[in-house]
Amino acid sequence: MKIPPRLRRACTRLTRDLSFLALGAPLHLLMGFLLFMAFGLVWETIAGNDSSAPVMLGFLLVLAALCVPALTVAHVWRFRRLLGIDIPRPGWRRPGRQFGYHCLAGALFGTLEALAVGLLAAGLAAALTCVWVYALPWQWRISHLGYSTQAAYLSVAGLIALAGVPGLAAAVVRLESHLTPALLGHSREEDLVRRVEDLTESRAGAVDAAHAERRRIERDLHDGAQQRLVSLALNLGLAKATLVDLPPEARAVIDTAHREAKEAIEELNSLVRGLHPAVLDELGLDAALSGLAARAPLPVRLRVDLPRRPAPAVEAVAYFVVSEALTNVAKHAPDATRAEVTVTRLGGILRVVITDDGPGGADPAQGSGLPGLAQRVRSVDGTFRMSSPVGGPTMMSVELPCQS
Repeated sequence: MKIPPRLRRACTRLTRDLSFLALGAPLHLLMGFLLFMAFGLVWETIAGNDSSAPVMLGFLLVLAALCVPALTVAHVWRFRRLLGIDIPRPGWRRPGRQFGYHCLAGALFGTLEALAVGLLAAGLAAALTCVWVYALPWQWRISHLGYSTQAAYLSVAGLIALAGVPGLAAAVVRLESHLTPALLGHSREEDLVRRVEDLTESRAGAVDAAHAERRRIERDLHDGAQQRLVSLALNLGLAKATLVDLPPEARAVIDTAHREAKEAIEELNSLVRGLHPAVLDELGLDAALSGLAARAPLPVRLRVDLPRRPAPAVEAVAYFVVSEALTNVAKHAPDATRAEVTVTRLGGILRVVITDDGPGGADPAQGSGLPGLAQRVRSVDGTFRMSSPVGGPTMMSVELPCQS
């Protein structure tokens, strides 16, 4: 006969719950027994009835302290194996918290577990009373005629007790599954620390992924679109040089297309350099920033003091900050006559300072790209500061953590 799926699931759940409780009861009651013995020895020590009581008390306390880690391991295994609940391991480093759990909550859980398991055993024994009676010799049954009625009552009571076992077992398991991870596992502070660490790792992974994606786009532009534009410009230049008998209108179109192709190549070069210049990977931040300073529309004094290279993601952010800052100077401070870029490393901090002698008054709300720049800095746990009073000068200071 095929068992209905719902009944099969209920039987599986009941078996799991009873196994969980049967394993937990001796573990919880062991600590309760040790504490009961310890309280008795404390009383004997106070009363002075037994001179060996203090020695035995010390032995029991040491034994209880040694049992705490083993009991914790056993409970963690029980929850993971039978309920699929993983109690975090950092909670194991709190012996006081573990001792409190086994002494206080363990006594309550052990009593409830023993009650559920005992109710199952008593219910089974009572429900099978009639079977046991009829297994006795017929002479005994004839001489004890009233026992059959009592056996029927006991069997009914046993069936009622068995009917209550699934609900009681499920309630105890639910109580333990809610309280034990909170009492034995992480504290709230540990959860917050772990959450911050996870978020930091995930953000670092996102930053690295974005950095790799920018480099991929730069390679695709350099090897794909840029090469096609160069080929187009060469073909237009060749056409302009060889097709001398074209009408003036056609030559004007070719001249315009040739000029726009060269301008597109220049703009694409600037875009590629802004994404991730190849010199940054090959020669480092000093050489990449030297190229930026050489291409700037105003004199730039550059000073780079890096005893060793930082991480690639940090280098990319520092390059982007300087590039964006010099671009802002060219766009929004045409009266500036000079700029200064200083890059230094102090311990685990890379500090980038950009100053110019422009009129100042830089406002992040005016579309200068400063909010995006600050967000890019914060993506690697950096700090961004801006000082631009009206009349100048303007100073941008960025600090980036670099542990490598």
